[in-house]
Amino acid sequence: MSESASDIFAALAHPTRRQILQDLKPGERTAGEIAAAFSASGPTISRHLSVLRHAGLVSERRDGNRILYSLVGERLALSVGDFLSTVCPEQIVLRALRDHDRDRPDLTAAGAEGAGA
Repeated sequence: MSESASDIFAALAHPTRRQILQDLKPGERTAGEIAAAFSASGPTISRHLSVLRHAGLVSERRDGNRILYSLVGERLALSVGDFLSTVCPEQIVLRALRDHDRDRPDLTAAGAEGAGA
């Protein structure tokens, strides 16, 4: 597993960080808004945000004296997807078959029509 993937899985190991990611799903939030959702101290939440930033799972931007955080969902999806395809390669085959079947006409309906004729 790459160093980057290790950082991501280490970041995901703590329930507070997973909750922060969920809280950021609807959109950007300030550090204060994020911290208000937890009973932990501000410095503790700041440390969690630092771990998430280091892993590339959240980004930050300054707006005056505020820091706004947002989810980098594609990074999480790609990293977890890469890991799963490594440990569960059959999932790639199953996904390809499912996609192939979805693109084909509904053979079950055609077969049912032929059986009733």
